[in-house]
Order: sequence, then structure tokens, then C-alpha cells
Amino acid sequence: MKFYKQIIFILIVFFKTETLLSGNNLFNVNNIQLEKKEKITNKALADQAIKTGFKRLIDRILLKEDIDKLKDLKFPSIKELVTYYQIFKISDENKRERLVNFSVTFDKDKVHELFYKKGILYSEIEDKELYILPILIKGDEVFIFNNNFFYENWNKFHENDLIEFILPLENIEIIQNINKKKNNLINLDVINIFKEYQNKNIALVLIEDNKTNIKKIYFKAIIQDKNISKSLILKNQSLTNGKIYENIVIESKKELINLVKSKNLIDIRTPSFLNVRLNLNRKSNLVELNSKLKSIDLIENVYVQEFNKDYMNLRIKYLGRLEKIISQLKKQNINLNLINDQWVIKTL
Repeated sequence: MKFYKQIIFILIVFFKTETLLSGNNLFNVNNIQLEKKEKITNKALADQAIKTGFKRLIDRILLKEDIDKLKDLKFPSIKELVTYYQIFKISDENKRERLVNFSVTFDKDKVHELFYKKGILYSEIEDKELYILPILIKGDEVFIFNNNFFYENWNKFHENDLIEFILPLENIEIIQNINKKKNNLINLDVINIFKEYQNKNIALVLIEDNKTNIKKIYFKAIIQDKNISKSLILKNQSLTNGKIYENIVIESKKELINLVKSKNLIDIRTPSFLNVRLNLNRKSNLVELNSKLKSIDLIENVYVQEFNKDYMNLRIKYLGRLEKIISQLKKQNINLNLINDQWVIKTL
């Protein structure tokens, strides 16, 4: 009788929510602040929030070339992607107009379906830190830390919540290593420059100022353990010198963000499956495990393949790389270990 009760409990916990595993963290867009003017209706304001939320969402998770694939998407189609939205009033005594803060949640499955039809891969960035060193090259002079506008002002322009750009502190060893390659900076060893930040995402940005309105930028980076080399040419014919430098920072940041996205892409057309065993004992908490799995956006479904009084065999359908799934499970205090060629899962 006890075993039959266990069966019923397992069926309720896993089968009832089998197709609803969506934490939706990635597809939430918060802090959409809009002005509530007198002549605008609540419906029009909500529609405006949805448009803004969708733009922020695709800017955050899509490569710039894929954003263009959605430029013709009509608003009714965008609105169908919304699960719900929340409204929070903001009181500001210094402003006469009323400010309203929206939070919009988009349906993961519907967004996946849209991306599938359009052939779009999206990005989920887990490691948001990027250690970066911008180097200014003027003729025969190389500026690393001192008198380098880009090192001094890098984080003053183009704020974003996708990537945290971290600049190294002034270091004599870095200066020496760069000066040794002063005449051949393009072949600098990036790892040698960022010795203190091993196993991190790192990037070297070489900016050539040749006193013309055409500026050359070279990127040497290691992102997700992949080596990347890329160049960028900017034409700033109508800008002042100060604005040219500011524009270089902005465009360089955009390019680096796009590079990080490109190394964290998820293809919904090619899901993967992971077979795991959950040992059943007094410490096993099926409700807690199911809840935690639901909070991971990359997990699309969990199937119960086999169970008895001692263990359950689960089949997890997920997107992206196995390493990322393991990392996200750890964040939810779920351990995944390979024991005798069998993946074993347990909550901590």
C-alpha cells in the first residue's frame, strides 16, 4: 500500500508539470519605466511596455545579425508571446508626471517556437565577467595605463546589464610584457597578459589612432576557452575628437558583447538528453527537486522512465552544453555526479 502511495505521489509531482518546466528568468524583462501622461490610456501604456520589453529581450539574448530577422514582426505577434505583465507605480515628488514601472514576462515555449521558425539561435550568458585591457596606439607610442583615455574611461560609456567589464590594476609585469612586443602587438599572448585571471573570459583591445577619421580596432580574446581574433574599422567623419573616442568605447563594447553572446549560443533545434538516477531515501525531496529543475530555463522537460521503492530514473531534455546544465544545477544546490557510468542526481 505504501508503494502505491509513492507511485501516485511521483505521478502527481512529475507528470502534472511535465510540460510546464519554465523558470522564465531569462525571459523576464524588469524595470520598464514609462511616463503616464494624461491622454494616454492604460492599454496604450501597457502596449508600449510590451514593445519596449520585447526590444530589450532580443537585444539581450540575440546576436545583432539575428535581431534584424525580427524587425518586421508585428505587434499582435509580439503581444501573443507575453505570459503576463505587472505594473508598479513610482512616486516622484520632483516630477509632475506619473511614472509607471512595468515587468513583462514572455512565454519561453512561444519564444522558442518563434526562434525555431526564424532559424534563430539565442544566448544565455552565465559568466558575465569579462577582464579587458584596452591599449591605445599613437604612431610609435603605446599607452597602457597612463594617458590612455580608453583605460581611464572604459566604464563611463554604454552601461549594460549583460557584461561586467573588469579592467586590471596597473601592473609592472603587464607593462613589461607589452613593451617587449611593442612593434608586434597583434601577436601578444593574451594569457600572458592576464596571468592573474586564468580560466576567465579575457580580451585585449588594440586601438590605433592614426590622426585620421578612420580608426582601427583589434580584438584578441579568449571566451569560453575559445580563441577569438577580430578587427573593426570605424569612420567618424562628423565627430569631434572627444566624441570619436567615446564612440570607439561604445562600439567596442557592443562588439565584445556580441562576441560573448556568440560563444554562449543555444540552438533549440538540437536539444540534448541526460539520463539520471535519483536514489530515494528519507532525504529525497521530489517536490523540491522538481521545483528547482523548473527554475532552470535550459531544461525543457523531465520524463520519468522507471521507478521503484529505491530509485527513479529520469530523462532530462535540455538545451545548450552539458557543462552549462551542470553549472546551473549547482546554483540550485543540485549535485550531478557520474558514478560507474551512471549520472546520479541529488539535492543538497
